[in-house]
Amino acid sequence: MSIYVGNLSYDVTDADLTAVFAEYGSVKRVQLPTDRETGRVRGFAFVEMSADSEETTAIEALDGAAWMGRDLKVNKARPREDRGGSFGGGRRGGDSFSRN
Repeated sequence: MSIYVGNLSYDVTDADLTAVFAEYGSVKRVQLPTDRETGRVRGFAFVEMSADSEETTAIEALDGAAWMGRDLKVNKARPREDRGGSFGGGRRGGDSFSRN
């Protein structure tokens, strides 16, 4: 299981998140996505802990908690949705215009 942490301060670091979640158990991994163009933190993260029970405890304790000037949104991460590729408008197959 992985934990989604949203509404993060743009000043947060991996070390900050590790320290907060370590209060609830052993942190295996912190993933803090950054914007490709600016390198700035995107305002959300994913945290993995050693045991499901630790993750559940952390979610219950931290969801809605004020931290670094923000009210955190903490819940079980959902699987990433397949967006169907990065090119085009999602249309597949034939042309939408007629040929003469």
